[in-house]
Amino acid sequence: MIVFLNIVMKTISIRIPETLEIDNLQFLMFIASSFYEQGKLSLGQAAEIAGLSKRTFAELLGSYNVSIFNYPASELSHDVAHT
Repeated sequence: MIVFLNIVMKTISIRIPETLEIDNLQFLMFIASSFYEQGKLSLGQAAEIAGLSKRTFAELLGSYNVSIFNYPASELSHDVAHT
């Protein structure tokens, strides 16, 4: 069985101060990784927003302090300490 999903995307324009000194990829990664971390986007959806492959997006998540496993570091530390 083959299932095709047609995900509808909307476009949002955002104005940010030039003093923020952030490029488009950094901004899109920040937004996409935040939504991924909150569980609002799948890995594939977040990667698409950032304009990256799933693999590249997953590799970059660590630099935004987001786990690929979507498991908060604080909970992991707690679990490790109490095993």
